Amino acid sequence: MKNLQKTDQAMYKLFCNELKRQQETLSLIPSENIISSAIQETIGSPLSNKYTEGYPQKRYYQGMEFIDQIENLAIDRAKKLFGVVYANVQPYSGSIANLETYLSIIDINDKIMGLNLASGGHLTHGSPASFSSKIFKAISYDVDKNGELDYQAIELLALKEKPKIIIAGTTAYAKIIDWKKFANIAKKIDAYLVADISHLAGLIVAGAYPSPANFADIITTTTHKTLRGPRGAIIMVTNHGLKKDKDLPTKIQKTIFPGIQGGPHINIIAGIAVALKEAESQQFKNYIKQVINNSKTLGNELKKYNFKIVGQSTASHLILIDLQNKNIIGNLAAEALEFVNIITNKNSIPYDNHPPFYPSGLRLGTPNVTTRGLKAKDIKLLAKLINQTIEIIKQEKEKLKITFEQEKKKEIRTQIILNSKTKLLPIKKQIIELTKKFPIKT
Repeated sequence: MKNLQKTDQAMYKLFCNELKRQQETLSLIPSENIISSAIQETIGSPLSNKYTEGYPQKRYYQGMEFIDQIENLAIDRAKKLFGVVYANVQPYSGSIANLETYLSIIDINDKIMGLNLASGGHLTHGSPASFSSKIFKAISYDVDKNGELDYQAIELLALKEKPKIIIAGTTAYAKIIDWKKFANIAKKIDAYLVADISHLAGLIVAGAYPSPANFADIITTTTHKTLRGPRGAIIMVTNHGLKKDKDLPTKIQKTIFPGIQGGPHINIIAGIAVALKEAESQQFKNYIKQVINNSKTLGNELKKYNFKIVGQSTASHLILIDLQNKNIIGNLAAEALEFVNIITNKNSIPYDNHPPFYPSGLRLGTPNVTTRGLKAKDIKLLAKLINQTIEIIKQEKEKLKITFEQEKKKEIRTQIILNSKTKLLPIKKQIIELTKKFPIKT
């Protein structure tokens, strides 16, 4: 980083601070991961110099001989790995990919139906805060009281509302999604089935989670998270989708460019190609197996400390914790854990009594720490330290007789943590020592 240091001292300092933060913390955010050195080299390369508007063999600029080969390589690898007939690797992000998918197959103000954000869905699946409900009429389905998808209820809602798109996909759901049941529901109302596998892509290509390729019409995914690539996205058409509409690939291409995007980021597309190559390996399959084992270990260990796991168990890379029996909100839990260098995120739980910005849940995942090399014994220690942190904070909150309305205030939560500083610092020290055993390779 000598050139950055010489050119921009302020940015260099911020970069170093962030790198130090990452090295000395353990991230349990399910959507975070660590890219390989090969991907780092690719996305930070002179590929960034080239403007690549258009598609392979149909560009608007010259000098595309090798650029076309790079994009085609990414496309071919995606098609092979996911078992699809068409793949577009140009979307800038998962949210953009979902927007582009919807606009390719339905009109503005048409109905879409996806999992409620509070039940573990994504903003782009119909949340009132998202474009998905602002330019489409969004209908939401929920999980049941046990935190599991209720396919009968979903079918009844679909038959009543008749959406043009049914979205099957989650961001905070730890169970197996039954793609076939979703496909049967979509068939009954002649709706498109869009499978958003952004959280599941790595698990699916490793054979550790069922694939929607034989059931969905269109598959969307981000390329980071469990796939462990750079931050981009892919839209794919399945054989099932092609039979439903032979023009789907053309519609998607036109919607992406020139409909919504300009020039694609070929450095990111090249990085995606490298990530897909890495995902073909036995090493990656072993990694995903460890991700799931670590996730199950984390959930089982936390249950021993009387943490309530939504859905009771996990079949994936993440778990969702209901903190109501701990008498603290997700904000306080996440902030206290950050103080001891454990990075998590607050999250709503199904049928949460608290508002979304002050939720009752905490979302944890193991892709990042597994990439760093943590195994079962390390995860057990991590669960122990999480429990110790939460118990210390809980006791301090109860001692101060803090109400929910008071807990919503950032300054109150900060005071609780500061009052507990002496007890929390030894935990922080243990976490830093643990991170030294598993450094991030840069």
